[in-house]
Amino acid sequence: MFTGIVTDVGRVRAVRDTNRDRRFEIETAFDVGTIDIGASINHAGCCLTVVEKGRDWFAVEVSGETLGLTTLDQWAEGRRVNLERAARVGDELGGHIVSGHVDGLGEVLSVQSEGGSHRVRVRAPRPLHRFIAPKGSITVEGVSLTVNEVEDDVFGVNLIPHTWDVTTLGELKAGSRVNLEIDMLARYLARFQETA
Repeated sequence: MFTGIVTDVGRVRAVRDTNRDRRFEIETAFDVGTIDIGASINHAGCCLTVVEKGRDWFAVEVSGETLGLTTLDQWAEGRRVNLERAARVGDELGGHIVSGHVDGLGEVLSVQSEGGSHRVRVRAPRPLHRFIAPKGSITVEGVSLTVNEVEDDVFGVNLIPHTWDVTTLGELKAGSRVNLEIDMLARYLARFQETA
């Protein structure tokens, strides 16, 4: 489990295809010595397993299914990536409960400055849009955000300067594809209503 609070922006240092899968090496400011092989780390919203590590990097392997359902198929050497280590019992829950399982790809429609902040409008894929509610939570590229408004399949979020500066969201522009994870509570509530 994660909280959607990014704690490092890593950089892809190497990409290699392995049969149908892909391997990424990620440079990080994390203390790699404290990361176990098999540990889960959230990468731009995707929970991936550490399979190898070096002094200032670790490697993850990604299946063809994950490549087809997320933005990871676009990753190349040099790409910056939002990172979050798994939450531990007793950690502050600064964002919301995030599983690291991407529900779909959104498309950024616009990015506009509003004072020191930025308002970003994103089109969510159908039927995922049903789970997005004003003042609810959503994860965009691994970042926990509050939904400001929803109109049909388009939602808006406001990025304060800190979030803009310390995550990769400051690189968004119209046409960008983004990993989306809906609020876990909304998912289970909707499923309960479908089966009740």
